[in-house]
Amino acid sequence: MPGEPMRRDADGPVGLVVVDKPAGMTSHDVVARVRRIAHTRRVGHGGTLDPMATGVLVLGVGRATRLLTYVIGAEKRYSATIRLGASTVTDDAEGDVLATASPPALAAVTDDAIRAGLAAQTGTISQVPTAVSAIKVDGRRAYAMVRAGDAPELKAREVTISTLDVNDIRRPPGESAIDVDVDVACSSGTYVRAIARDLGAALGVGGHLTALRRTAVGAFTLAEASTLDQLAARVEAGGEAVSLGLTDAAARFFPRRDVDAHEARVLSHGGPLVVAGIDRPYAVFDPAGEVIAIVAERDGRARAEVVLAPAG
Repeated sequence: MPGEPMRRDADGPVGLVVVDKPAGMTSHDVVARVRRIAHTRRVGHGGTLDPMATGVLVLGVGRATRLLTYVIGAEKRYSATIRLGASTVTDDAEGDVLATASPPALAAVTDDAIRAGLAAQTGTISQVPTAVSAIKVDGRRAYAMVRAGDAPELKAREVTISTLDVNDIRRPPGESAIDVDVDVACSSGTYVRAIARDLGAALGVGGHLTALRRTAVGAFTLAEASTLDQLAARVEAGGEAVSLGLTDAAARFFPRRDVDAHEARVLSHGGPLVVAGIDRPYAVFDPAGEVIAIVAERDGRARAEVVLAPAG
């Protein structure tokens, strides 16, 4: 895409990489691969995807890792398949089966009941995270406790599921199961596996996730995502490791505020700006069009939350 020339720090490229994560890799596996491709250690990811999941994973390289806290908090979109008829220890197809529904019980589940059960999970709801999440309980990761044979007690948390659309309901011939294809748009911290678990529980037949593909993180979509092989080939051909340079990334992800040279100096030295009336964090750009910082307005002052200008 057109935009700023790609800039590099002394230790490597700077910007965001939008990856189409394959199944079978952890998010940390992807980070390790991008470190090798980009020839820099300074790489982080903006929101974990389970090994079974595929799709959009946003990574920061160099100073752009400072943007990842905002990427993590952005709305996520997914396409998923829920299988009704069995519950599993992981709430997905990779876990051991805990219980299965009888054929008569499954046959009694109507399409209308499925749609109503999903509708009940839309809006701002209280959701118990999946047992194999990375949440810590008494200093231990929940998933590690499950692997050790323990049963972590996780507290419900408030999440927002703004979209939960049913695309298809299928009853595979010869199988005691119902497959439900859905599109989900949700807040950070939502577990799509928990949606499957809770739907199965509400219908009395058990449920788990069999497929999950993240289609968007905030403004970043599959349309601009590269596979790891495509990214490696691009770099080998002399191209850039990052998908978006830092300034283009900030312009895409945040509201924009342009300042004059005096205001840019004040902000770069840690001083506040006059408020602009923007009610969420926004990117501030200097007269040359370079991003300086991510700023938030509080108590009548606009102050930098994250400084993105290079040191010195």
